[in-house]
Amino acid sequence: MRAYRALAALLSYPTPGLVAALPEIRGAVSGADGLLAELAAEPLVRLEERYVALFDRSRALSLHLFEHVHGESRERGQAMVDLQAMYEARGLTTVAHELPDYIPAFFEYLSLLEPDEARALVADAAQVLRALGERLAQCGSRYAEVFAVALALAGEAGLARKARSAPAPEDLDAQWMDPQVTFGTPSVAPVRLYRNGVPA
Repeated sequence: MRAYRALAALLSYPTPGLVAALPEIRGAVSGADGLLAELAAEPLVRLEERYVALFDRSRALSLHLFEHVHGESRERGQAMVDLQAMYEARGLTTVAHELPDYIPAFFEYLSLLEPDEARALVADAAQVLRALGERLAQCGSRYAEVFAVALALAGEAGLARKARSAPAPEDLDAQWMDPQVTFGTPSVAPVRLYRNGVPA
């Protein structure tokens, strides 16, 4: 189950420690060669910028599972409580600034389970993981490989092969935007200009 821990590392914010661990990660997981090569070759500052642009500024690419299931609804809070309880049953706790549905934390948890248990949980989350992977692939991001590998480990269907149009993350976010809200209806007629009593 080291593969899930390797995937968790690959989805984490790039650091010098992550770059130093790439040979070990490469030995634990197969199928993410493109991302591994990118992380090894690019300057760290470029990796950081790309990560933030993808995952921290784009709701459509959020690395929080329940964001894609419950949004900001009340159900999300209960789902968080339930997931945190699962972690605690294994002696795990998330750090103060990290929500339990953060996908790298979820993958870390999977690495501690028996294969059948991990497969069942990935199956439960497969729709979200597949959607994220396909959106990343559409953007031309190698991070899509992480989700393809996670699905393959659980015996789930992989990412759909679509023509890559490479939309920007902000274009993906437009699909998530709520419609503009107008309160009430205008009760004042539009202003019209008149010249000497005759409509202009």
